[in-house]
Amino acid sequence: CNLSLKESNTWPPEIFFSICVEMYSETLTQKINKFKEYRRDVPFGQITATSPLILAPMAGICTAPFRLIMQELGSGFTVSELISCHGINYKNDRTMKMLKLHPDEKNVGIQLFGEIPSEMAKAAKTVQDYNPDFVDINMGCPVRKVVSKGGGSALMKSPKDLVPYLKEIKNILQIPLTIKIRMGWDADGINADEIIKIAHGEGIEFVAVHGRTRAQQYNGTANWDYIEKIKEESPLPLIGNGDLHSPMQVYNRLAKTKCDGLMIARGALRNPFIFLEGLVETKSGRSEFTSSDYLEVINRLFSVSENWFDRERTILVQMRKLIVWFAAGFPSAASFRGLVFKTKTIDELKEITNEYFLSLEGRHKRIKFDEAFMTSGHG
Repeated sequence: CNLSLKESNTWPPEIFFSICVEMYSETLTQKINKFKEYRRDVPFGQITATSPLILAPMAGICTAPFRLIMQELGSGFTVSELISCHGINYKNDRTMKMLKLHPDEKNVGIQLFGEIPSEMAKAAKTVQDYNPDFVDINMGCPVRKVVSKGGGSALMKSPKDLVPYLKEIKNILQIPLTIKIRMGWDADGINADEIIKIAHGEGIEFVAVHGRTRAQQYNGTANWDYIEKIKEESPLPLIGNGDLHSPMQVYNRLAKTKCDGLMIARGALRNPFIFLEGLVETKSGRSEFTSSDYLEVINRLFSVSENWFDRERTILVQMRKLIVWFAAGFPSAASFRGLVFKTKTIDELKEITNEYFLSLEGRHKRIKFDEAFMTSGHG
């Protein structure tokens, strides 16, 4: 598509995107469809996912273009990156753009964070006008700038205060309200089970639980024994989250979990096909998706991003980090990473990306899943 963003503004979105967005090759489409046959609809209250494997909200990552690609690659539904209720209420331009949904997105929630019930309710009402399928409250973010103001994981420190907090937000909405939490604030304050019961009483639709405390940040390992335990007593549909980095880990957990679904975050950054491959047992452990397939996904993401964002700098920042993550596990990925972050223009980034992935000649990647990856977190 050679239409500029300025020209595209005169087109209805649904027509513009149907014309401009490149489709996958027949070879990749056949692979995707083969795995999609293993999907099944899963009800989460009023929300029905097309798969039990869900894209987790990640700050700075789950933009509309990325969510759309993950939807196409099998995610049952998606959730936006966390968005400040104060930014919405102040009508901050950058924040308001984060609320917009791609016209081809389906089953998508907008995640909000904030500590003041009235401010959250006001923002939720605005969000509803953007037509998401549900609003999600971030009660799990562990970063200091969020929790120091009383948002994110800090909301779990005082369960009794959650009743009026959730009630005020719920009462203003006509669409479902959901929450994403952690096990608790720290080892002495593990209270996800109590939070879930309170949420059920206030009409929350479902809960996603990350198997770490706020104190753990993204260190150590997710406590799936605890997640499975609270699921047994949960009055709400429950989605488990934590350390699902490889398709085999996803498949093994899916085969034995009592959870209604699994939420995948960092695992999708090194393998965007994880929502497909995680549904099927692969005895060889070898992926069917090659470097050629990754390049197709990257080029599609370029296409969608260029027709979505209005600043070249934004596209460059988003694409550089995603391309580097997608390259992880392929030969000479470290050298390629250095070249990527030196690029100054989109054309330059496209050129070196195509050269690198084409040079791989359809190879498979090998990821060392026992090594730490993004321990600072994005979700």
